[in-house]
Amino acid sequence: MDPMPATAWSGSIGFGLVSIPVKLYSAVSRKTVRFHQIDTRTGARVKQKRVSAADGTEVAWDDIAKGYEQADGSYVVLPDSDLSALDPKANKTIEIEQFVDLAEIDPIMYDSAYNVVPDPTNPKPYALLMEAMEASGKVAIARFVMRTKEHLAALRPLDGRLVLSTMVYADEVNDPSEFEALDAIADVEVSAKERKVAEALIDSLAEPFEPEAFVDEYREKVLDLIEARAGGARDIVTGEADDTDDEKVVDIMAALEASIAEAKKARRRHPAASDDDADDDADDTPTKAAKKPAKTTRKAAKRRAS
Repeated sequence: MDPMPATAWSGSIGFGLVSIPVKLYSAVSRKTVRFHQIDTRTGARVKQKRVSAADGTEVAWDDIAKGYEQADGSYVVLPDSDLSALDPKANKTIEIEQFVDLAEIDPIMYDSAYNVVPDPTNPKPYALLMEAMEASGKVAIARFVMRTKEHLAALRPLDGRLVLSTMVYADEVNDPSEFEALDAIADVEVSAKERKVAEALIDSLAEPFEPEAFVDEYREKVLDLIEARAGGARDIVTGEADDTDDEKVVDIMAALEASIAEAKKARRRHPAASDDDADDDADDTPTKAAKKPAKTTRKAAKRRAS
């Protein structure tokens, strides 16, 4: 079992004149395989040094400052004292500024998510805020300071708890108008028949989202490879050939209809398919494709369970 994440922030939620003590814990634990650079001659780890671009000599931490590069290549050097004076006041409060509908927030605005945990000795104010937000269907927009940076955040109820997601600012979202290729969409004409077939394919693949059905297959393969190498295996690993042709012109209608047919075949092949499913496939009514089981190995399953 994965260890409980460390406290990322502690303070309180400011809800009008009500103060609700809380702690933030990261809601996500990134799973990745980390490597070190190794000297193949000695098997020792390779370490990097901080060196001056002027003469190649190593620079001590005490001699390093932050510098902002200007257009002419010169730097404006800012001592830590200058930047510290600009740090926002850490008031340890998540100040709610307004409530909005969840649909008003584009998911592109979300950054990092945190579980908001109440003070176990006085959970009622937390429960009150959560239940009131659930009843109203609203999401709180707030500001708070964490690690010397002020964050914009969305606070929302989820499965009997509050979840806080830090957000990017509007001027940090890239303007899609910079992509000229998107202008070509306005000149495309889609027929009613094409749209109907595309909608049928969407319907044939529609099913409830189950997050646990999806795994990082590449990471699992890498971990299996590491385990095999550690056990003495020396076989050469070869990847599958990529036979896709990006330049191939595709008949959209033919491709959509073939995709629907493949989805129906997948449903018939599924062990849970019933006679009713087979009857459904005999007519032209779009059907839902069978859920593909998560591909994983026995070893990978044990790793996730540990």
